[in-house]
Amino acid sequence: MIPLQVTAFSIAQRFVGTTEAVGVASNPLILAMLKLDQGWPQDDEVPWCSAFLNWVAWLLRLPRSKSLAARSWLTVGQPIPIESAEAGFDVVVFSRGGNPPGPEVLNAPGHVALFASVEGGLVYVLGGNQGDTVKVSAYPLTRVLGVRRLC
Repeated sequence: MIPLQVTAFSIAQRFVGTTEAVGVASNPLILAMLKLDQGWPQDDEVPWCSAFLNWVAWLLRLPRSKSLAARSWLTVGQPIPIESAEAGFDVVVFSRGGNPPGPEVLNAPGHVALFASVEGGLVYVLGGNQGDTVKVSAYPLTRVLGVRRLC
């Protein structure tokens, strides 16, 4: 018998392709993710990368930020260097914008997703709201604010 290993990454992969609804409608699954910890989102036209990670963490009973702010994940789990990151267990928080503040500023724009790999100067992550869908995307290594291990 092959041992079954359930990780945040393996659960998140089940949602690949989940996308925002076009027009005035909203995807009910994304709305459920948004409303897990916040009551105000009325549609899926808000940043939902953190909501997606909170949903996955909630399903696995892992620590979570309970916030829609991407940088809130800088306070969850244990900090680890990017060189030690493992697919399945680690969250990567990125800066966003032209001249972003450092990781000490939690209320600034950001992005958060699950670590997949590092290749060259790019970090590949699986996350929500990446082009309005759940998918693997690449971001410059220079934008990494922190990596956190949830378990």
